[in-house]
Amino acid sequence: MRECLLLVFLAVCSAKPFFGPSYMTLKNMMLKDMEGEDDDDTDADNSLFPTREPINPFFPFDLFPTCPFGCQCYSRVVHCSDLGLSSVPSNIPLDTRMVDLQNNKIKEIKENDFKGLTSLYALILNNNKLTKIHPKAFQTTKKLRRLYLSHNQLNEIPLNLPKSLAELRIHNNKVKKIQKGAFKGMNALHVLEMSANPLESNGIEPGAFEGVTVFHIRIAEAKLTSIPKELPSTLLELHLDYNKISTVELEDFKRYKDLQRLGLGNNRITEIENGSLANIPRIREIHLENNKLKKIPSGLQELKYLQKSQLPKKDQRRNLKGC
Repeated sequence: MRECLLLVFLAVCSAKPFFGPSYMTLKNMMLKDMEGEDDDDTDADNSLFPTREPINPFFPFDLFPTCPFGCQCYSRVVHCSDLGLSSVPSNIPLDTRMVDLQNNKIKEIKENDFKGLTSLYALILNNNKLTKIHPKAFQTTKKLRRLYLSHNQLNEIPLNLPKSLAELRIHNNKVKKIQKGAFKGMNALHVLEMSANPLESNGIEPGAFEGVTVFHIRIAEAKLTSIPKELPSTLLELHLDYNKISTVELEDFKRYKDLQRLGLGNNRITEIENGSLANIPRIREIHLENNKLKKIPSGLQELKYLQKSQLPKKDQRRNLKGC
């Protein structure tokens, strides 16, 4: 018996913690995000990677941790990527702050898959085969801040997403419309990434962003033929590169007066109506490369905060006329 315990002890001592690429990136990002939280938070330990309890150098993991089979669990982070899973593991520890389930074969998120994970901060489901997420799947994850759903097969924005979300990435799915109320109550949503979806201009329903605060939206590589006019007025960055936009109209930017970065490269723009750019006086960066402009946009010189403007290359604009 003594010899067996000695072997276990030596095996644990020689083991190294699992640090995948996504782990280190997210760890740094989340630690920085956590620094801004109030000190008087009712949660006594609100950090993703707690430091109050020193880690025993001889036992970096619990000797017999509660961890889904095949996964790696460390400091309230559960890594279950690249395991060929067809469903979410059922025994995720309830105090988990991050779950990494990317690169699996999960087709559906069921109602109780994340039940009881009230401290969950980040959920990574990139590169699965998701077609369905139950409307009540996030009912108890009221502290979820980062949700990554890119490279799946979802055809709509999941219903009843947590109002606590600060970042939602649903890049490269099959979303054709953004339904009314899809982001209802999200007053902390800083980043929305929806590129590489077959989304058309009429697919954004009126009221889809009503009452929502978003600072950064990217809908590149889609099927937009015009600039969306009902995105949140709080936008600081809007990226619509690689679409089918042909004209920038006078009314297009009236809602986005605080906009600082605008990406319209690789579209089919032939004209930017006079006065359009005057509606975004705080703009610092504009990308218009690889379009079909016949003249330099009017009002470009009057933008006093503009630091960078990416116009068509010289060989593409040798016939452009100043205005």
